[in-house]
Amino acid sequence: MSHTATAPFITVLSDPTPACTYGLSRTPAKLTNSTPTRSMGLGPVLPLTSFENVLYFLFSVLLATVIVFLNASVFSSILLCRSLRAENRCMYMLSTCLSDVCSGVAYYYCGALDVRDSYDSPTRTFYIAPTFLGLSYMAILAAQADRYHAVTSPLRYALRMSRGRTLAVIAAYWLYAFVIVAVNNLVTVGIAKSVTSIGTFVGNIFTVIIMIGLNVRLFFIAKYQLEREPPTAERESKRASIYLIVVVAVCFLIAWLPIFLHIIVCNFTGTTCYSFRNEGTDPLRLLPRLNAVLTPVLYIRGCAALKHTLLTRVWRASCCRAKG
Repeated sequence: MSHTATAPFITVLSDPTPACTYGLSRTPAKLTNSTPTRSMGLGPVLPLTSFENVLYFLFSVLLATVIVFLNASVFSSILLCRSLRAENRCMYMLSTCLSDVCSGVAYYYCGALDVRDSYDSPTRTFYIAPTFLGLSYMAILAAQADRYHAVTSPLRYALRMSRGRTLAVIAAYWLYAFVIVAVNNLVTVGIAKSVTSIGTFVGNIFTVIIMIGLNVRLFFIAKYQLEREPPTAERESKRASIYLIVVVAVCFLIAWLPIFLHIIVCNFTGTTCYSFRNEGTDPLRLLPRLNAVLTPVLYIRGCAALKHTLLTRVWRASCCRAKG
């Protein structure tokens, strides 16, 4: 049976049979004479023998470039704006953008080239590339919990969640993610599979349920509870921040639920999941990358201060330097 581990457990693994493979190796696979010669190469995602294949290759490169450009722009804007740096929610935006920048850089390899990122593949990324996707998942889940705490218990939130503690939370899940990467690359395949197969699968289900539950609760808070407060700038700021994280989380779930459900069906039925040629041609793996483009766009659209800083201090300054 194939088994999975997506964010916060970061990867999806499979047996060496052509099952559902999404993620990195548990341990470096030994190359033998039986290793397919195709897997040893680093050619384009599809053979450049037709116009359609060339277009798809260019699309993969463009997608990676857009992911890096948009997320790096938002990341720079937050760092340049003192008022944004003072907001805890923007720290989670920074975390999401940083992980998505890394994911975009990794997609030049995983998406644009003929790479099969499973534990028995010589072109694997040793569990690192999907970890960045998982970190985005964890950042959005943590941001939801942060907004829920801020709105339901504002006094306790103000006392407890300083910027230092928020950064400590972010550092903790980044450290956790890469400890998992290290462990899964050091132990044998059998040990790693036995330890993570059930726990990570159950963990994925629970985190999705928590994310959906927080989304519903935050939506009703923004729609009904805040209506009872007097109209002030603070109320509108709270509402805008809640709606932003709700929309971001909904888009994230839309992008991730197909592969979650696909994997759940494979685990419960014990069947072999359909596997595509490589990472770049699998639509279930493409959706989370498209979400990495959408998330910074939503941040820009939903935060006026961020949009102003981006247009006046990041993009405009870059254009002026280019002209000069």
